[in-house]
Amino acid sequence: MAYTVGQVAKVARVTVRTLHHYDEIGLLSPSGRTPAGYRRYDDADLQRLQLVLYYRELGFPLEEISAIIDDPAADPAAHLRRQHELLTGRVKRLQEMVTAIEFAMEASKMNIQLTPEERFEVFGDVDPEEHQAEAEQRWGDTEAYRESNRRVSRYTKADWLRYKAENEDWGRRIVAVLGSGVPADSPEAKDLAEEHRQLIGRWFYECTYEGHTGLADMYLADERFTAYYENMAPGLAVYLNEAIHANAISRA
Repeated sequence: MAYTVGQVAKVARVTVRTLHHYDEIGLLSPSGRTPAGYRRYDDADLQRLQLVLYYRELGFPLEEISAIIDDPAADPAAHLRRQHELLTGRVKRLQEMVTAIEFAMEASKMNIQLTPEERFEVFGDVDPEEHQAEAEQRWGDTEAYRESNRRVSRYTKADWLRYKAENEDWGRRIVAVLGSGVPADSPEAKDLAEEHRQLIGRWFYECTYEGHTGLADMYLADERFTAYYENMAPGLAVYLNEAIHANAISRA
């Protein structure tokens, strides 16, 4: 069967821009074209894309992915074994990470000393304490939770408005980078991922690269966070996840 670029993007949960970029750099070029020049992908192309996405998920640079899967001596079974080993190691590390800390800090703004009118001005219709009980029950004994609690308990309305302005400014710029079509591992996207990490550290708690990637994974695992970023721009949740992982790898 032949698949359009839009069909492949939908099935693989990547953007059309990403597939165009892969074609431009020779990582995944479609096997066919229509008389009008439109890309057409076959089953072999989809299998290659699956390998690309596996390795990308593991944090490999695109150039290295190309070298790995184009190795004529490579064995498909060996690819699967390697991916299994890498994923197993990653799962172990993720299990050891305190991703719950990031959930607590992102989902709940504890001890916010604002009047109802001031809360609406800062947060709009969002209730900043909606998940407070859940967060405190599950992660209230962590130092990062306590650190953030100490910080935000001192924030005034002016502080929250400054945070809101900084966060919205960052949001406008990450949406613009997504819309420009550059891949998530581009310098522009990684710089904004780093800025996101520093924003958390400046306002809430020290955010390590390991913790930041855990937070990025939560953006896809928890539909509440996925919806938040998808409302900013379709595809942003996945794009930000990829940019955060790429940034952590490049700065390791």
